Order: sequence, then C-alpha cells, then structure tokens
Amino acid sequence: MKTIEYYMSLPYRVELVPDLEEGGYAAGYPELPGCLTVGDTREEALSNADDAKRAWIMAALEEGTDIPEPVSVEKYSGQFKLRIPKSLHKKLADCAKREGISMNQYCLYLLSKN
Repeated sequence: MKTIEYYMSLPYRVELVPDLEEGGYAAGYPELPGCLTVGDTREEALSNADDAKRAWIMAALEEGTDIPEPVSVEKYSGQFKLRIPKSLHKKLADCAKREGISMNQYCLYLLSKN
C-alpha cells in the first residue's frame, strides 16, 4: 500500500494564480481535484498548498479514494502532426505572415489563447 510519504514525494505540479480582486494568491494542484488554498503572499500560498496537498492525500487514503499520480511531461515531445484542409493551411499561413511570425508561432498563439 502506498503511504502519504510516497505521494508527498511525487512531483505534483502546483499552479499559483494572483487574486486580482481581493489580493493575495490562490494555489492548487490540477492533478488533485479540489486541492486548493490561498495566501497573502506567494510564499504563504505555496506553504499552504503543501499543507493542503497533505490533507487532501490523507483524506483520500482514509476514504479509499484513488489518488492520481503526476503526469510526466518528459514522455511528450512537444510536437504532433495535424492534417488540415489546404484552405485552412493557407488562411493560417496568411495570418502568420501578416503578424510577421512563423506559422508554428501563430498556431501556438491560437492554441494557448483558447
């Protein structure tokens, strides 16, 4: 059986987001649904996130809930091939040219925007 120490040692990705309305920061672990916390400073939010992760894992172990393990980005190359209609290819190339960037950069911009 996997222990809390095992799960705490795994490299879960933490997201830190500034709270623009009330100030401070929100922190959470995307791979641990509902594992969120806040803090007045980045440091406090990250410290609280570690505590929240421990509490989330302890509760999941007690309840017998499956605990997802972190997804490694190392197994992804950052590349994929996509077949698109020639007309869409032309539109993307034209837009990228107008922006003065490569079509790859333009497509990355579009993907990250949405």
